[in-house]
Amino acid sequence: MRPALDYRQMATPKKRPPKRPVRARLSHVNADGSARMVDVGEKAVTRREAVARGTITIAPDALALIRSGRIAKGDPLQTARLAGIMAAKRTADLIPLCHPLPLSHVDVELLARDDGYDIEAVARTTAQTGVEMEALTAVAVAALTVYDMVKAVDKTMVIGEIRLMQKTGGRSGAYRRK
Repeated sequence: MRPALDYRQMATPKKRPPKRPVRARLSHVNADGSARMVDVGEKAVTRREAVARGTITIAPDALALIRSGRIAKGDPLQTARLAGIMAAKRTADLIPLCHPLPLSHVDVELLARDDGYDIEAVARTTAQTGVEMEALTAVAVAALTVYDMVKAVDKTMVIGEIRLMQKTGGRSGAYRRK
């Protein structure tokens, strides 16, 4: 019989890698390479918005069931919209170093394609840090919700291409994916 693993030892390596200048590149890493929450206390409060997108590819038979309203669990698209909005509101509970944000708006849309859906989330706040993670989380959870509601008829679904499309506000300025 194998000895039980001590996860505390696994999580804290006995030897740390040599110090390197990662702090300048990664804001969530301190000088010795440990994870840390960024102090945003001195940052300006600005209006911020992020747009994220992803996809879910679904087999033709399952798509036909969705589009005809015959999924046994109910409407996966409306449930996914609600799940995405709820997830955006709970992002700081899911992602360890995210700041909790006062969201002023979250919208999740599922747009039909021939082989499934494009999922787009928009998140807005007026705060000291951005809402990219909230928009990305909304897309991911919306896609997972569709998967959960449709998996009885299609286990081949593929969730993918979750990415930030654009963001505005904050010190780093605007970003738009090309």
